Amino acid sequence: MFDSNSEVAPGFPEGYFAVSSFDPDEDSMPRRTPGAKRGSRSTGRQGQSRRRPVAQRSTPFGAGSEGTDFDGDASAAAKPVNREKLEQRAKNVILHQLSRQAKSRFQLAEVLAAREIPDDIAAAALDRLTEAGLIDDQAFANTIASTRRATRGLSTASIRRELMRKGVAEEHILIALSAFTAEEELETAIKFASKRLRSMQHLEPEVRRRRLLGFLARKGYGGGVAYQALRAAEADL
Repeated sequence: MFDSNSEVAPGFPEGYFAVSSFDPDEDSMPRRTPGAKRGSRSTGRQGQSRRRPVAQRSTPFGAGSEGTDFDGDASAAAKPVNREKLEQRAKNVILHQLSRQAKSRFQLAEVLAAREIPDDIAAAALDRLTEAGLIDDQAFANTIASTRRATRGLSTASIRRELMRKGVAEEHILIALSAFTAEEELETAIKFASKRLRSMQHLEPEVRRRRLLGFLARKGYGGGVAYQALRAAEADL
């Protein structure tokens, strides 16, 4: 057995296990002792490691380089837009709008644009539903004209302006308003003027006249028709 307290192990020359001292101020590399393990990393001059600093090591796939985010956002390509899904979405939007209230093709196109539906897809959806009869600007114009005249007593000029704001073509407006004659226009003005005048009997005559003329002007009637309706309404009191 080898005695650990003995200075020299049997069979080994003297000084075999001696470790040379290393002065950190020396420029020379320390010598490897005969008993040192092979494969250990050696140090460079002034005790510096030959391994590159961590900050200088290359990162996988260029992570951390300028313009590249390794979280996958930059490397992930934008997925192509599914045209069929957009077409179905455009159709659903149109049908939902029509189920709530009648709208012109122009109004529906504005809604699709607000929902960021591409123009070509929006136009295709509008065309298909127009061919199916679900979008009909002529029927829309006819309905607006008749209901505005019957329920609100609007003049032809006022109805025209509303249809123009809704984007209805002139040809559809002309057809929708062609059913109204000048006589019917005056009759409508008299009807609504008489109804309004009955609610103002407590006012002075001049005040009644001024307010009634303003009421008819807001409905779009010109001065001539408004004065005729005023005189007819006062005669009916």
